[in-house]
Amino acid sequence: MKKTLYIFSNGELHRKQNTLYFEGEKGRKYIPVENTREMLIMGEITINKKLLEFLCQKEIIIHFFNHYGYYIGTFYPREHYNSGHMILKQAEFYLDDERRIDLARRFVKGAVDNMKRVLNYYLNRGAALQSIIEDIEKLAELIHNQNTTDKLMAIEGNIREQYYKVFDKIFTNPEFEFKSRTRRPPENRLNTLISFGNSLLYVACLSEIYRTHLDPRIGFLHTSNFRRFSLNLDIAEIFKPIIIDRIIFTLVNKNMIKTNDFYEEANGIFLKESGRRRFIEEFDKRMTTTIRHPSLKRNVSYRSLLHLEAYKIEKHLLGEKNYEPFVARW
Repeated sequence: MKKTLYIFSNGELHRKQNTLYFEGEKGRKYIPVENTREMLIMGEITINKKLLEFLCQKEIIIHFFNHYGYYIGTFYPREHYNSGHMILKQAEFYLDDERRIDLARRFVKGAVDNMKRVLNYYLNRGAALQSIIEDIEKLAELIHNQNTTDKLMAIEGNIREQYYKVFDKIFTNPEFEFKSRTRRPPENRLNTLISFGNSLLYVACLSEIYRTHLDPRIGFLHTSNFRRFSLNLDIAEIFKPIIIDRIIFTLVNKNMIKTNDFYEEANGIFLKESGRRRFIEEFDKRMTTTIRHPSLKRNVSYRSLLHLEAYKIEKHLLGEKNYEPFVARW
């Protein structure tokens, strides 16, 4: 199974014949190209055209993060699977208001259903969440009445606001108080964890889309405009609750991540390298965890679920089978 490589150190990334190596403060480290799916660069590195040509040949994606842990961009190699027919189908659905809003509703419904799965999991373990679950269910009834993506995203935003209210009921550590969602910069530790985790999920979805016939620039819930990618954001909405949020609950409630894994700067709170490493370790563990797939009747990893989700969207666009988002069964 191919793996994700994370580079935290500063240094240089080189090609040497048919292999790669990273030259940093601790010396030279060779990278097993055939076993590498993607790279996430957290440090300052130097690369050159010769290296990028090699990565294109090997279909290896590089995702870049800045000093604060924000995702800033991707080296997206020349697509090997892109289909002109599929791009036309994506554009056809995007430009057809009725078909686009139908797909967008499905993404939101999948996200909300997975939020409810998370809430019910903790409700069954004694958390006082029943009233918030009921509020979310009432808001969810409005999803199918929305006829524009702006209105739909407003409903989704209201639902997520209710959903975030439960975080302070689930967390047992008073040093990780949520209060409300804040971004760029995140104003507390939980917002920092959510933003960093969501970025990891966005690039994981992007990497899986790369291995399909889909074009990541054409999404349906998120508007396709001058941003580079949007379809990965659509898919990520479904999986945030059951991947990222569950990881955060684990890290905080098991005291795996601590206050000294954060630092304050520029009116915000950010993860130190120690915190990023800890989060990524848990993220990798979750992505390789397997579950019994209800339709396939076999075990698949969470990483595979992202790929399967993109494949289901393909079949929907081709008119082969209506898209139904993945909803956790635990």
